[in-house]
Amino acid sequence: MASIELKKVSVEFPVFSWHGRSIKHEIVSHAVGGIIGSKQIIAQTVSALKHIDLEVKEGDRIGIVGHNGAGKTTLLRTISGIYHPTSGGIRVEGHIHSLIDIMLGVDHEATGRENIYLRGLIMGLSKKKIQSYEKEIIDFSELDSFIDLPIRTYSTGMVMRLAFAIATVVSADIIIMDEWLSVGDAEFRHKAQTRLYQLITASKILIVATHDEGLVKKLCNRRVKLEHGKIVSDEKLNLSSLDMTQESV
Repeated sequence: MASIELKKVSVEFPVFSWHGRSIKHEIVSHAVGGIIGSKQIIAQTVSALKHIDLEVKEGDRIGIVGHNGAGKTTLLRTISGIYHPTSGGIRVEGHIHSLIDIMLGVDHEATGRENIYLRGLIMGLSKKKIQSYEKEIIDFSELDSFIDLPIRTYSTGMVMRLAFAIATVVSADIIIMDEWLSVGDAEFRHKAQTRLYQLITASKILIVATHDEGLVKKLCNRRVKLEHGKIVSDEKLNLSSLDMTQESV
C-alpha cells in the first residue's frame, strides 16, 4: 500500500550574510583604518514550511495550490527526499518518481545517448534497466539521427523532448509534479500528454503543485491550499475518474 505521512514537518533555510557590508559601512571603515570592519557572519533563517500535518493514502490525487512563495515546491521536494525536515517526521511507503525537474543531471557536453544513462542513474535505475529502456526513449524523443551528437548541438525543443522521454519512461507508486509538463510542438505535445496520463493513471498516488485550478478539478480528488508555509485548507473534490481526452489539460 502506497502512503505518505507528514507530522509537524517544518523546513527552514539558513541565510548567511556579512554584517555591515553596505557601501556606507565600507567607506567609513576605510576612513578610520578599518578598525570597525570586522567581518561578522550573521545567520538568519527563512521558514518555508511550518508544522505541516498531511496524510496521503492510496488513491489520493492531491492538488497543492497557493500563491508564489507559499511553500508548494518546498513541500514537494521534502516529500521527494530532496529536502530534509528541520523538525517533525515524514514516512513514505512506495516508490516515488519526481517530475519536479526533468532537466536535472543533463550534461550539455555529453551526447544524447550518454545523457540517457546519466539521467537514468540519477533516477536510481541500474545500467541494465537503462539499457532496456534505451530504444524506447530514443524512439519516443524522435532523435534517432541526433542521439549520438552532443546535447549542445540540440535545439531547446530537442533537449526537452529527450528529457521528457527519459523522465516518463518508468512508472511508480507515487508521482510528484510541479505544474503540468508540456513540451515540444503540437504533435509531440499530443503524444507527451497521452504518456503523462498513462503514467498518472498507473500510479497509486499523485501530488501536483499548480496555479491552475482547472487542472486540479480535472486531475485531483483533494485540494490542499498553502499560505506562508502552512496548510490552511484540505478539501475533498469529486473525481470519479481521470478525463483522458486531449482537450482536458
